[in-house]
Amino acid sequence: MDQKIEKLAELVTKGGGLVVFTGAGMSTESGIPDYRSPGGIWSRHKPVQFAEFLESPESRCDYWRFYQEWYPGFTKAYPNQGHKALGRLWAAGQLTGVITQNVDGLHQAGGVPSGAVVELHGNVFETRCLDCGRFSEPTAEVLRRFKKKQQDPTCPSCGGRLKPGTISFGQGLNLRDLELARHMCGEARPLVVVGSSLVVSPASELPRYTLAGGGDLVIINRDLTHMDPKATLLFRRPAGEALATLADAVLNN
Repeated sequence: MDQKIEKLAELVTKGGGLVVFTGAGMSTESGIPDYRSPGGIWSRHKPVQFAEFLESPESRCDYWRFYQEWYPGFTKAYPNQGHKALGRLWAAGQLTGVITQNVDGLHQAGGVPSGAVVELHGNVFETRCLDCGRFSEPTAEVLRRFKKKQQDPTCPSCGGRLKPGTISFGQGLNLRDLELARHMCGEARPLVVVGSSLVVSPASELPRYTLAGGGDLVIINRDLTHMDPKATLLFRRPAGEALATLADAVLNN
């Protein structure tokens, strides 16, 4: 077995507090494209800023047109071997929790319960009213209405602005989720970053809480990150393969 995987498995079993932090590279192996890459969806749709969404019905229509193209890919996605590996580690009591920048719900589909997953950037499948805060509806239903009328969909309860539960440019993260993620990282033994280039703030700074707390940082990512020099272990290999091999190493010993 890969000696670095053996070392990582040792960190997990001895540390007793594995936390995994995932980014887009975790989901590309499930058929969800990295929309930041050349040719991605953002090359065809200018991202709508949150302030524009709030102020302009036209901007909200632009946003829902973007969602019309973006959303179907999530309904076809499937948990890959990495998601399933984390589910196995959770079931065996070897995983404390998952923090993710992804909005696809694949960690839950892979076997990690919702209560153990912090979705920093929200979830694509539910839409809520920004004004009354009470009404919620599956995003698919809102998209059906939008496709039919091509008008800014409004809340059936108060007439307010509906928005999917994902974080837009210029929109702040849920502070409760961010504080929970910081606490988890501070207690992580170790923290394993998977498929994130650690460029989107404030999530990009979460590994510093692990280091400040005396925990080990492990990075599994195809590209360089600014935290690489601080990592105990670095892996340049596919996320799913690395996590599946880790789960085998931890659970078979």
